[in-house]
Amino acid sequence: MSPFTPYRPFRKLMTVVVSTAALGAVAPNTLAQDAYPSKPIKMVVPFTAGSATDIIARAVGEGMRKELGQPIIVENKPGAGGTLGAAQVSSAPADGYTLLVHSAGHVANAYLYPTLRYDPVKDFKSLAMLASVPNVLVVSPQSGFKDVKAVVQKAKTEPSKLLYASAGNGSATHMNAEKFRVATGIEAVHVPYRGTPEAITDVISGQVQWFFAPITSALPMIKDKKLLALAVGSPHRATALPDVSTTVEAGFPGSDYDFWIGLFAPSKLPDSIAERIRQATATALKSDAVKTRLIALGADYPSVAPEQFDAFVRKESAEVGKLVSTAKITQN
Repeated sequence: MSPFTPYRPFRKLMTVVVSTAALGAVAPNTLAQDAYPSKPIKMVVPFTAGSATDIIARAVGEGMRKELGQPIIVENKPGAGGTLGAAQVSSAPADGYTLLVHSAGHVANAYLYPTLRYDPVKDFKSLAMLASVPNVLVVSPQSGFKDVKAVVQKAKTEPSKLLYASAGNGSATHMNAEKFRVATGIEAVHVPYRGTPEAITDVISGQVQWFFAPITSALPMIKDKKLLALAVGSPHRATALPDVSTTVEAGFPGSDYDFWIGLFAPSKLPDSIAERIRQATATALKSDAVKTRLIALGADYPSVAPEQFDAFVRKESAEVGKLVSTAKITQN
């Protein structure tokens, strides 16, 4: 044996040591991603408990919990049109343990808040659409309004006396109302609330006259006849209210608005973790339990696949920018 040739068992030992060392140099990040998730996941909802976004987040989150094997904790952080909660998530570690569930109003905030600390498109990774949630134009049964045309006529004759609610400036409920207002050519006074439940309460009491309420929140009140549904603001009739026409069918073309709810993460989330979350979300949405829950809530199955959601959000951002400009919507 050459004096320069290591003894065979020792040479094998060196190989093992070097291989282990090399693994240690590259493995921590990879192993962390492969082990995801290893602790509870926080799901931030930037609206009040009981809002449509909150209800959908909890319904789908339960299905995701079963797939991911970790608790999913919903944290409500309402205020400023959903920007407070979104800002919290945008600056959170991009490790998959802090997610955001936001509505279609998410993309509007870039145009409404000039000092926004984040970019709704660039600072988030769009993971999946969770549901399409038709908004329904509701009034108090004591309001005297029997149809959509009556609301429009009242707004044209007494614009300063007609108040409409939203779940917050820039929220999807606000955008729906503004698209309706532009399409009908009416004027009305906007009254933003901290969330949907508060807005519904004041519609029932007559403090405000109308509200494009998410169907998930309004449906129980409609069934109990505490609210009267005049039309849905979505492009198609709502599955849960098949006899209620759309605002377009009521005679106002261009008034439809697509209210969706989606799942987001900080933009630097590794692709492997993003894909794990997308798979868990897709499986949860296909489960009978989640499907049944969405149907009961009046929500429709998401119209966009997870892998197409990012492109969809970018398109939505451009379109809502045009609406904000046309309607001359400003930060309240």
